[in-house]
Amino acid sequence: MNTVNKKQVISIIGLFSFLSSLSGSSVNLALPKISIALGIFNSASTWVLQTGLITTAVLLVFFGHLGDLISKNLVFIYGGAFFIVGSAINGLAPNFVILIVGRIIQAIGSAMIMANTMGIITETFPDKQRAEALAINSMFISVGAISGPAIGGLIMGLTSWRGIFLINIPVGLVILWLGFIVLPRPKKSVHSLLQIVSQVNWLGQFLFTFGIIILFLSSNLFQKGATYLLVGTGILLFGVGLTIYAFVQDDHARQPWIAPELLHNPTYMLSVTTLFLAMMVNVSSNVLLPFYLQSFLGLGALKSGLIMGAQALVMLGVSPLVGYFADRWNRITIILVGLLLLLVSQIGYVVYPLSFNWLRILGPIVLNGIGMGMFISPNNALTMGVINPKFAGVGGSFSSFARTLGMSLGVSLASTLLFLQLSGVRQITPVLGGNFMQAFHRVFLVAALISIVTILLMLYRALQTEHTKKD
Repeated sequence: MNTVNKKQVISIIGLFSFLSSLSGSSVNLALPKISIALGIFNSASTWVLQTGLITTAVLLVFFGHLGDLISKNLVFIYGGAFFIVGSAINGLAPNFVILIVGRIIQAIGSAMIMANTMGIITETFPDKQRAEALAINSMFISVGAISGPAIGGLIMGLTSWRGIFLINIPVGLVILWLGFIVLPRPKKSVHSLLQIVSQVNWLGQFLFTFGIIILFLSSNLFQKGATYLLVGTGILLFGVGLTIYAFVQDDHARQPWIAPELLHNPTYMLSVTTLFLAMMVNVSSNVLLPFYLQSFLGLGALKSGLIMGAQALVMLGVSPLVGYFADRWNRITIILVGLLLLLVSQIGYVVYPLSFNWLRILGPIVLNGIGMGMFISPNNALTMGVINPKFAGVGGSFSSFARTLGMSLGVSLASTLLFLQLSGVRQITPVLGGNFMQAFHRVFLVAALISIVTILLMLYRALQTEHTKKD
């Protein structure tokens, strides 16, 4: 592709990434408002977030494989259409059930977009430009994350939480129109498309989907208290076992979703695992800070949004610089520094105050943003740089799956740990005082421990790389 086409492609991908990030960060902020408007528990409202993440996670590999078989651009573009339809249903949902249905449809679109983003970038940009291109896409994501809390807070202040979904419709339609113009798509008949789809491993997809759903449903039982601990643990283990078996079955299938070359590539799998753990840690603050800032401290949605947006604002400034240097310096060193800052930020959340304090609240958020900004694009470049280009679609989608699954499990773990300690609490209020803060701090202590594991894995990766160079 020529330079102009590269710019057009990264612009379309970036704009859809922006819109998805904008919507996601707004949803986080809206959870307390949705709880009140629909008359549900704070713990139940987290399923508005979790449903979208779970749906995206179980379909990412499917749509990545489909992109490799049919067309990454085709799947990407129609993903945008699904995202817009789901947003419309969310904005008009009369009750919690319809809202969840809309989130599922919106998440199907997100999965189609995310599964093919890294594959399209990998095919478009050579290795020496790839980290910078991925950083540009991360910049779009950061802008969306920054705009989400600010715009979402403003919309909720002027109207209601419904507006954060309805705004996706006009913006999404413009981006979709541009996508149809810029991204080339193959002309294939419906019969040929159905023939391709019929040959893939549907049993593996069913086992995987069922396993993931069971795994996440177990968190509902944990939140009900110690009485359901044993049953919840049993269901959790069954879900984990079924999910693992789905990978084993797929590895032996005639037409697997995930190329065996990827699952048996230890360097690739190590990078993907590191991404999974880092996202688990990062998302904990995204889901719990709205309850801390709005429900506990009593701040308005706009002010809370601006405070949370500091993380994405910092990432916006850091990501382009990191992308530039990651193509010229040692990527593993940059990643390690980022993970260390992520660990320090979690320790900062562990000592959050009972009352509002600008420095103590903003400090960890800023460090979190710097750490993730230094981690994401170099790790993505390392991940995609160790696989065969013909597996770029499924390789990128599996990496996106690890990212989304990490976010899903992070939301589930953080909310479960918090509300398990606050059993029977319907709405978080300042009356909870030290009980809430103690529970809040414990969640981030767990996140800090996961950060340490992530750092150890990356150190192992660094040692392996040095050993390979010596050989």
